[in-house]
Amino acid sequence: MIKQKFYTLFILTLFLTSAFAQNPVNQFDKDGLRHGFWTKNYHKTKEKRYEGVFKHGKEIDSFKFYTLSGGKSVLSAIKVFNETDSIAEVTFIASTKKVISEGKMNGKRFIGPWTFYHKNADVKMIEENYNDDGLLEGERFVYFKNGNVAESARYKNGKLDGESKWFSEKNILLRHTHYKEGELEGKTINYDANGNITSEGDYNNSQKKGIWKYYKDGKLTKEIDHTTQEVISKKE
Repeated sequence: MIKQKFYTLFILTLFLTSAFAQNPVNQFDKDGLRHGFWTKNYHKTKEKRYEGVFKHGKEIDSFKFYTLSGGKSVLSAIKVFNETDSIAEVTFIASTKKVISEGKMNGKRFIGPWTFYHKNADVKMIEENYNDDGLLEGERFVYFKNGNVAESARYKNGKLDGESKWFSEKNILLRHTHYKEGELEGKTINYDANGNITSEGDYNNSQKKGIWKYYKDGKLTKEIDHTTQEVISKKE
């Protein structure tokens, strides 16, 4: 009986040894490049930092990245690589296992469409786009938890450029303005929570210029020439 148990244990040991030998971890190819399955722990700990598969130094398939929380490794990101370029499909994950954001990265740069979610919810918070240089490009939207748009804007090479709008949670327009290369430029209209105009006028290089009109409860109360800072008219 004892011999039988010893024989069984011996066979199991041989099997496990063979299995590990067939699937080595943290290996290099003949050129000294990482190849096969790799995993790395945080310095002087047994807590995992990342794990994934390399093919002659190139990340392929799914990589998992971990952050330390309370001294324990917690999954924080999943990056899915291909064999042809450095672009990866990326998902960032909270400690609650909820998705924080998702999109594409080229190295450390965000590229293409990205979506961010409200905390502890599956509801979209931000939708934005990045160019190949990792700069905001095109339309960007910010949403309230109820799904209504809070902000809409346009970007060019990382700077606000074009029409921008701000809304209340009840979908009332609060501000309508324009930008050029990151500076306020042209017509701007501000509104109160009821949708009444509170002020309107022009900007030039983020400075108020020309005649601005100011309102209260929808009625014109004063006009100021912001080029000369002269009050043109004022109504009590």
